[in-house]
Amino acid sequence: MNLKKINNKGQIDQLVPLVISLVVIGVLLVVSFLIMSEVGDNSSVTADGNATAAVNSVVDAMDDLPSWLPIIVIVVIGALLIGLVSFLRGR
Repeated sequence: MNLKKINNKGQIDQLVPLVISLVVIGVLLVVSFLIMSEVGDNSSVTADGNATAAVNSVVDAMDDLPSWLPIIVIVVIGALLIGLVSFLRGR
């Protein structure tokens, strides 16, 4: 009796680059918000109205990005579950 060895490790290995990308994006967002906070607190920036408006504009533009990360994580988990279900169904 020769049983075929099933390897479902490939399903999870395909998502590793995506998870690493999400972690890198999260770290970059945190660092960029910290940098903008430090620039905004600088005395020469607060003295100039245009510079303050520019910093606030950049922070407002970047404000929407972190709200997308949980949605992307939920989609990745859903794709993983759908892939595993379809893999196990095809057995």
